[in-house]
Amino acid sequence: MADAPVLETGPEGGPAHEAGRGLEVDVLIVGAGLSGIGAAWHLQARCPGTSYAILEARDAIGGTWDLFRYPGIRSDSDMFTLGYIFRPWKEQKAIADGPSIRAYVNETAREAGIDRHIRFRHRVVAADFDSRTARWVVTAETPEGRAIVSARLLLMAAGYYSYDRPYNPPLPGEERFAGTLFHAQHWPEGLDHANKRVVVIGSGATAVTIVPVVAETAAHVTMLQRSPTWMISRPSEDWLANLARRILPTRLAYALVRWRNILWQNFVFKRARSDPKTANARLLELLRKELPEDVVKAHFTPRYNVWEQRLCLVPDSDFFRAVTAGRASVVTDTIDHLDEGGIVLASGSRLDADIIVKATGLNLQMMGGAAISVDGVPVPVPERWIYRGMMLEGVPNLVYVFGYFNASWTLRADLTSIWFCRLIDEMRARGADIAVPEKGAVALEEEPRLLTSGYVERARAILPRQSTTAPWRDTQDYLADRRAILSGPVADSVLQFRSVRAGALVPEPAE
Repeated sequence: MADAPVLETGPEGGPAHEAGRGLEVDVLIVGAGLSGIGAAWHLQARCPGTSYAILEARDAIGGTWDLFRYPGIRSDSDMFTLGYIFRPWKEQKAIADGPSIRAYVNETAREAGIDRHIRFRHRVVAADFDSRTARWVVTAETPEGRAIVSARLLLMAAGYYSYDRPYNPPLPGEERFAGTLFHAQHWPEGLDHANKRVVVIGSGATAVTIVPVVAETAAHVTMLQRSPTWMISRPSEDWLANLARRILPTRLAYALVRWRNILWQNFVFKRARSDPKTANARLLELLRKELPEDVVKAHFTPRYNVWEQRLCLVPDSDFFRAVTAGRASVVTDTIDHLDEGGIVLASGSRLDADIIVKATGLNLQMMGGAAISVDGVPVPVPERWIYRGMMLEGVPNLVYVFGYFNASWTLRADLTSIWFCRLIDEMRARGADIAVPEKGAVALEEEPRLLTSGYVERARAILPRQSTTAPWRDTQDYLADRRAILSGPVADSVLQFRSVRAGALVPEPAE
């Protein structure tokens, strides 16, 4: 493989656009967020000499943590598991704010020289695999026109939702509303909510983050929900982690706290799924310590079991404190229509509002929204089976990053990047140009997705299929994945290796 190219820098700090000629690399990474930067780090460390580039649709590093700018934006996972396996999180707060996470990703890219490989404002719209040359031909839209990149392998690290199109269902009569109405994903810069009546529609992580921060200066904030969500409080600072860093080397302290959190999260999740009645009762008990009994019963007792949907984190009980102090309130009802002054509810009551925020969720998308094809034939992603949670049946040389729903995203992203590097080494050892999972004539039984969250349910028509049996499934189990990816063989009876030159399968490498 060729030496990794250092891209020339354009006038705004990004790589210069190469009008009229396509870039050729060994590996193309799509997305310069948490996953993409992590993948590039692993690639540099584990496969030195491999040339690569990163295409980023926006004009900055950071992905989610640069996109979202609503008040209080923060992680809903601890940074000892959301942080990279190779870079210790050193800040005091384990539940970190968005700017701190954005800085962490940027520092990782800058210190490793990854930022020199990024081409900003390159939105990938199509990728076609050419079997004759064993290369992906990737088309990106840029301000200067379309750009073409050719790569041996394609790593899709563009996240799991649309940055441009949030889930934004129209509300009856919203054109009549005289105040300010917008989706939280596109929070207006400089919005003044001081002394305003604010209604936040939704009850997920975004709403629970926004409400206590806005309530500090607003006249009042109301969170309007159709149904309750399971919530739990935990301190934003981890006292044990902060103590460990004072008495132990940084990396050792990070590893110890990371493993403690991984094992605890794994235990809690599996216990909740195996004994939901006990888990529900325990969480209600904790909620009653935060809120009055009647409030818990009316607005904080969901119809589903704990961990059938992602658990909503409330750091330092800030949301609960805003409710008990009277600065914020929760209403459980449905919307009949909007009028000039606010929201009329199905129950007949109304919520007066100056500002209405839709925290109604995300729109999931696969492959960053790009059209994927092989030899010019479109790949119907929903009809394909997933392979080990990171490749698609019948699609060569493409690995995608899709994190955990039941744990920190980066836990899975790190593992996927490590396996991707092992795949490169395996292909090199075999002299293979193509690696593709093939199902053959095996009959598979389909398995439903792990969680029933709204954004998952809405996306069933676009997600690939998964089976009840390995390797055609996404386990959502970090411990099992870690064993398989770090210790197990890359090759199996499903993953086929081929050589363009030989025109046939290639044998296993000699011992």
